[in-house]
Amino acid sequence: MEQSVFPRLNPRVFSNDGTDLQFCTTCAFSQACLAEGMDKSALAELHVLVEHVGPLQEGEFVFRQGDPFDAIAAVRAGTVKTTTIDRSGREQVLGFHLPGEVIGLNAIDGNTYPCSAVALDTVMLCRFSFPKMSMLAGRLPGLQRQLFRLMSRDIGHASMLAGDSSADERVAAFLIGLSRRLEARGFSPRRFQLSMQRADIANHLRMTPETLSRIFRRLQGNGWIQVHGREVELLDRAPMDELAAPLLDH
Repeated sequence: MEQSVFPRLNPRVFSNDGTDLQFCTTCAFSQACLAEGMDKSALAELHVLVEHVGPLQEGEFVFRQGDPFDAIAAVRAGTVKTTTIDRSGREQVLGFHLPGEVIGLNAIDGNTYPCSAVALDTVMLCRFSFPKMSMLAGRLPGLQRQLFRLMSRDIGHASMLAGDSSADERVAAFLIGLSRRLEARGFSPRRFQLSMQRADIANHLRMTPETLSRIFRRLQGNGWIQVHGREVELLDRAPMDELAAPLLDH
């Protein structure tokens, strides 16, 4: 079995957008740490090592299903796809992770990663040793709450797709959910590029690529969205929000 390597990034070649005291703008844990009165220098004194990883190019694995679990990683730049392979060899796309989001949380309950994580474009990561993160979380309740919050988001997203929602509702929820996540990170919520392939989106939403294309055409015919290749523009947000509401607003 191929072992996870988490290739290291030389910090002299790439630097984050923070300082010795300020966190990266996309740091998944900065809010929790600052709430506890901990800046980067204080975390360094506690020997919490954050390793920069990357750049990983499209198609490169962050970790593979079955690799020994030893770390979680926060996406700094790019998009990461997580997938599983069942016993029949079929791939199931679990999700797409944007800057500021964490991968590897679903491995906490076991000794191996239950899924694979692969770069969809040029990806930069921050790697957190989970044993060290666990020790710190025991001392900082705010950080522990943030970990639980991130885990609950993954669970909530999985339950959203497990329901008996319509295909149209799932597509609308995917686009509106992506729009909200991008807006929270300072990007345009109205016009954005899909870094993932249509086949991956369809797989993730439990439908065929043909069904996804048909729904895109219908939403475009309604004047709700405009699609140009991988670029999507939300033209009429209100009906899209209403269609997505049963899945997102729970």
